[in-house]
Amino acid sequence: MGQSQARAGRGRPKPDARQATREEERQQRRGDIARPDAGAEEEELRRPAHGPAMDTFFLSHGSPTLSIDEAIPARHFFKSWLPARVAGDRPPRAILVVSGHWETATPAVNVIRGTNDTIHDFYGFPKHMYQLKYPAPGAPDLALRTKELLEQAGFGPVKEDHSRGLDHGAWVPLMLMYPDADIPVCQLSVQTDRDGAYHYNLGRALAPLREEGVLVLGSGSATHNLRKMGPMDAPVPQWAAEFDTWLKDALLSGRYDDVNRYEEKAPHAKVAHPWPDHFYPLHVALGAAGDSVKAEQIHQSWTNATVSYACYRFSTNK
Repeated sequence: MGQSQARAGRGRPKPDARQATREEERQQRRGDIARPDAGAEEEELRRPAHGPAMDTFFLSHGSPTLSIDEAIPARHFFKSWLPARVAGDRPPRAILVVSGHWETATPAVNVIRGTNDTIHDFYGFPKHMYQLKYPAPGAPDLALRTKELLEQAGFGPVKEDHSRGLDHGAWVPLMLMYPDADIPVCQLSVQTDRDGAYHYNLGRALAPLREEGVLVLGSGSATHNLRKMGPMDAPVPQWAAEFDTWLKDALLSGRYDDVNRYEEKAPHAKVAHPWPDHFYPLHVALGAAGDSVKAEQIHQSWTNATVSYACYRFSTNK
């Protein structure tokens, strides 16, 4: 986001054999990578986790400078994630991130056995940002479970990507939310030639993951128009405020069909989102919450006039 532009990139070099062996041993103890006897572990991931089902979330990740800039108000919200127990008292078993920075023609998951590479898919930022790493373990079992659920629901074929790491839509918020990078993470792509209803229904297919200890995060932006950005502390223009307010009102009042049809229902929809890549993660997270969903806004702030950092929790009404 911000002035960033997505581009293909490669992560850091692979660790040497000794490092890889130590990493694999550590992850095998956690059950995060496959072993010859991994069938039982895969089944364990599918069993309902102890305690209530996890909520799902939509995060506005804003600019990549969220990773370093203490002046961005949302940075303090993301850093409070663990202390405030925003996602609950128990840590997730694994995290599935649907990022606006991964677009494919059909759904794809990254199946990483070992440590995720950190993709620096932006340019023109301070040099030390390109040295930042978020070495979270991959979650291959979750990736394959995601593929299974989507294909069972008619969203196949789902491609397996065995080399792609975490883009900044995933690692920038996660490095603040879960700074130890010890929870397995995988990503799911969006399809920008489809619509909001498609992504909502895709999310519904993933609802069982909530019962399996998986935290589903949609990472995008409530507003995303790079050409309309202004100075850091510039006032919010009317079109951005009206779209952001419409989104909040629609979600909190349960008008989810309107959200799915936002291009025709929302004011200034094409200005707020000239391209839908950063909005579709919201639809996936909303659908993944399951039936009888209640939406709650858990953060709101602005930077650069038009960049909304609105974040939402989706929970099942009890």
